[in-house]
Parts: sequence; structure tokens; C-alpha cells
Amino acid sequence: MRTRTAAMATAAAAAALLAATAVPANAAAPAAVEWSVQHGTAAAAGERWTEPGSGWPPSVLVIEGELTNTGAGCYSVWTRFVYDLAPGPARKHAEICGPGSVEVGVRQSYWITTTGSIAVCRGTENTSDCGTWRSATTWPIDRS
Repeated sequence: MRTRTAAMATAAAAAALLAATAVPANAAAPAAVEWSVQHGTAAAAGERWTEPGSGWPPSVLVIEGELTNTGAGCYSVWTRFVYDLAPGPARKHAEICGPGSVEVGVRQSYWITTTGSIAVCRGTENTSDCGTWRSATTWPIDRS
């Protein structure tokens, strides 16, 4: 009987959590939050926000912007996400060699327990030489 009661309590708690965090289909998109990172002669900046998803998890994190380089070297933009304390691999989203600029675009499944960071790294192959990793999943407090 205890096992059944515990299972029912767990199911009720899970349903309450889903109801409290679900995004209605007609909900207005949250305001975009600016982001920026830099390293060496390169900088990347733009906006990020969440959108309702079409599956599980119920949201998508969108990061858009531009990677600009003023020098001769190669640079790239990378993200790292952690899901429920399980770190995922670093992923490259944009790269540039020499002066100029390119678009940065990221669409990542997002849940309330997801944390993620973004950085500019020297080179295009790995994350061994990067600027400061900045949070891509910290949100301002709405004081309205």
C-alpha cells in the first residue's frame, strides 16, 4: 500500500510541475535578452529567448547574433549545455577566418533544469583557447 501511495504522490507532483511550467500555445514570446562574448580579435553578440516547442521538452532556446573578427586569425562560437546535471558536449555554431562577420544561430531544446553557456574560441576545431564562458540560460527578474 505504501508503494502505491508513494507512486501516486510522485505522479501527482510530476503533473503539478508540468502544469506549472507548461507554456500555453497562445502565450506571448518572452522578451529577448542580449548576450555578448569575446576573445582575441573576435566578438559575438545578439539576442536570446525561448519559444514553445513541439515535443518534449516543451521549450526551445533560440540564440541569434553575429560573430565578428577584426584580425587575421580564425575564431568560432561554441555552446555547452547541461541537462539535469548531465553535461553535454561542446558544439560549434559559427566560425570565421580573417576579418568579417557571420551569423550565429542556435536552437536548443530547453527545460527549466537546463543550463548552458556560450563562448568565442580561437580556432575552429576545439574549445581549448576560449574567452569567458557566459550563461545563455540566466534570465532577468521581472519586477512588474
